[in-house]
Amino acid sequence: MRKKLQKRLFEIVFESDTKAGKIFDITILCLILLSILTVLLESIPGLRNTYKEHFIKLEWIFTFLFTLEYFLRIYVSSSRRGYIFSFYGIIDFLSILPAFMGLIIVGARSLIVIRALRLLRIFRIFKINRYLNAGEVLVKALRGSREKIGVFLFTLLNIIILIGTMMYLIEGEKYGFTSIPKSIYWTIVTMTTVGYGDLTPATPLGQFLSSILMIIGYAIIAVPTGIITVELTKAHNQKVSGQVCPRCMYEGHDADATFCKNCGAQLNE
Repeated sequence: MRKKLQKRLFEIVFESDTKAGKIFDITILCLILLSILTVLLESIPGLRNTYKEHFIKLEWIFTFLFTLEYFLRIYVSSSRRGYIFSFYGIIDFLSILPAFMGLIIVGARSLIVIRALRLLRIFRIFKINRYLNAGEVLVKALRGSREKIGVFLFTLLNIIILIGTMMYLIEGEKYGFTSIPKSIYWTIVTMTTVGYGDLTPATPLGQFLSSILMIIGYAIIAVPTGIITVELTKAHNQKVSGQVCPRCMYEGHDADATFCKNCGAQLNE
């Protein structure tokens, strides 16, 4: 009976394909958004001074609910250690930590520390991704494009170092290019079309090279965009289910998957 209840709760808490699972996900998502909104509003001095007690009450309500959710996830997980030390397990823990740390750390000098710890509540924003199917598509696209992006960044790094060195030789210390690292900084700022204006080429050859660099910068922006767009299309066409592996807590399996692609364990039907 206990195992049956545990399995049912696992489907509600971790699976998003069922009706009960969707209701649970939407409820938690709304609580996360409300808690984040509370954190943002509390950072406004006027509101914090006027509604301080209300903010404290709301924080404890959210802390109680997220603590309940955290221990519920531990209870229903067949691999409790796997969940606790997983990415979302750590985020869940960090989202409830500040309130309890405030009870332990006392003293006037510690108030600054407590205030800093309370900012950890913003970690709740990372919990949102768990309830958004689009997040899994984006993760798949980034994984699929990491090798191409890596080659692109390596090539880009070579171009930046080459042009930075050339600008150091062309402009020199007289016009502010006092070192190769500083010239590389100027190259990055120019290539990304930011243009702070703290360094400006003065020689005709330097201005000509900077003009070419600006054109290259516009062209370079399109390269990673195209790579990720292709992978996003592939990931979008590949249907993903909301199943979670009961052994290793891996998410993002194919819709027709029977076994976990990470550890090989059988998925819940």
